[in-house]
Parts: sequence; C-alpha cells; structure tokens
Amino acid sequence: MKLGVIGLPNVGKSTLFNALTKAGAASENYPFCTIEPNVGIVPVPDKRLDVLAEMYNPKKYTPATIEFVDIAGLVKGAHLGEGLGNKFLSHIREVDATVHVVRCFEDTNVTHVDGSVDPVRDLETISLELIFADMETVDKRLDKAVKMQKTGDKKYKLEADVLTKIKAALDSGKPARSVSFDEAEQEVVHDLFLLTSKPVIYAANVSEEDVSKPEDSLPLVKRLKEVAEKEGADVLVVSAKVESELNQLDAEERAMFLEELGLKSGGLERLVEKSYKLLGLISYLTAGEKEVRAWTIEKGTKAPQAAGKIHSDFERGFIRAEIVAYDDLIASGSMAKAKEAGLVRQEGKEYVIQDGDVVLFKFNV
Repeated sequence: MKLGVIGLPNVGKSTLFNALTKAGAASENYPFCTIEPNVGIVPVPDKRLDVLAEMYNPKKYTPATIEFVDIAGLVKGAHLGEGLGNKFLSHIREVDATVHVVRCFEDTNVTHVDGSVDPVRDLETISLELIFADMETVDKRLDKAVKMQKTGDKKYKLEADVLTKIKAALDSGKPARSVSFDEAEQEVVHDLFLLTSKPVIYAANVSEEDVSKPEDSLPLVKRLKEVAEKEGADVLVVSAKVESELNQLDAEERAMFLEELGLKSGGLERLVEKSYKLLGLISYLTAGEKEVRAWTIEKGTKAPQAAGKIHSDFERGFIRAEIVAYDDLIASGSMAKAKEAGLVRQEGKEYVIQDGDVVLFKFNV
C-alpha cells in the first residue's frame, strides 16, 4: 500500500509525515520546503503478530508495511505549473490513496499561504487543482476515443462513455471518485490514472491542546467533517505536534502519554485502520518457528490467490489451506490444542480468506 501525503504548504504535512515514518524529512516554516518527495516505509502495527511471536519465538518477525510519500505542498494554479505544480501532480498518480493534511489549528508563528486558517477553503483549493488537471487528461482521452470509435472496436465506445460520465462530474466540480461505475467501466477508470479517482482520507491537523477534546467541539474540524461527509470521505483528527512528541518516548511512556490525552492509540495506528478500510484490505497471518508474518490482501481474495502473495508456486500448485482463526488459536494456547479442539479447518480453492486467519498452505509443483 502506497499513501501520498498531500496538502498546502505549512499545514503540518511534512511534520506529520516525519512523525508517522520517523524519516526525518525537512519541515521548515516556508513554502516548498519539500521538493522531491520523501519516502518512508513503515511497519503496520499489529498486536496479533506480537502475540504470535511470543507463542512461536520465531527467528524472523515480518509485519506488513505501508509506504508513505511526502509530496511537495500545492498552491493555487498548480495545474498550470504554479509552484511545483506538474511535478507534484505526477507524484500523486503513483499512489494508491491520498492522505490530505488540512490545517485546523491557529498559530501566529506558522504562516499560511492564504493569510488565514480556513480548512474548507484549503480543501477546495487542492480539490480544484486536481479536478483541473484531470479535466485536461479526460478531454485529450475523450477526443481520441471518439475518433477511434470509427474503427468499430467496442472498447473505444466503452472508453468514450466512461470519459463522458467523468467529464460531467469534473465540469460540475466533483471528483471522478464520486461517479459510480460497473466492473467493466472500473477497469477503464483504473487505466486513466486520474488524480481525483484516488480514495482520500482528510487528516485534520489540530493543536496539542485540541487533540484530546471532543471532535464536535472543534469548529474547524466540524466544518471539515461536514464537507468530507458530503463526498463520502473519512476524517482523521490528529496532532502532528503530539505525534512528534510520541516518537521520542519508549513504549511505556508512550502508553502513559496517550492515556493522559484520552487517546486509545497513536495517529499511525488510526491512519492504518482507516486506510485498510478505505482500500478494502485485510491481513492474514503465517506463523512458525522460522517466521511470523502478516500478508496484506484485498478483501474477498480466495485461498489460491492469497497463497500467490507468498510465492507464485504456492498459487500454481495449490492443494488446500490449513486455517485457524487467530482468536481460536490464542484461546487454545497452541496449534496442537486448536487441532484437538477441532478448530483447524482444511479449506479448498473457493475459500475466501478472512482477516486474522492463521494459514498454512499446502501445495505441489
């Protein structure tokens, strides 16, 4: 999973990226501090793996990972090349989803490119730049598809129909992701690499003082959530400053600090949870003395294809999958006891892998 962290200059984007990834990207108080995208690969926090590691004492511990890309701050006119416009937009095309950091804190020491703090205006500034950039792409592709329809190839008729639907949405100021598509149309959309077709999570960056307050009591956050709800997007309320402080603490101090703030978990854990949900992802687990590991797959993946995540031979020579639910395994205390209790199942090619399944694949090539 590859997430692009986007936002206007000086909204706390790079500070949050640093806090989540500990990558040490520059985060100074001036526009375009980030020019080339910084990349941080982060292990996905998963307490289930920690418990399995205690049970098996493996030689290797391998969590799933997320790649965060900190993309240069955007300004009005980016689609025309303003600021770092075109470079910024090309980096967004490469990610699976975007984390759009929106400033929801007042601080006279941190300048704002538009002179005042207004999360809805900031959100709309970036949304419109992405829409304008997509308009250009769609217009070019639509002209070509219409001309190619003369060949009689049905794929160009489908492409033209899809592009016409998207164009109507963009012209009315709505992102491509607001349009419903069937399976065949979705394949066309995927190949377009549109900026506004990317799923988005809005990260409301609040002050250290506000992070423990009820979200509905924060006027700036409330306004942002109202806009996000209209487009079916999720909002993560987080304080980049608090996340930076959490990074300096050991596990015990971190837990105490979170408890003081009234937070159940840190920003990374909450962002991972929302990202998995947004992209329809789950994790299955493999466990043994050699290694405990988490594997990320799309929800609805059948056993052979999930096995292919480990190695193509596993999918090609798939025989069956030996499966126990994580909770059943832990409650039993060991795989042997889970088998004795009849909790370990033998599943075939049609079995759909569930989140938290502990799996051993049987294959023959």
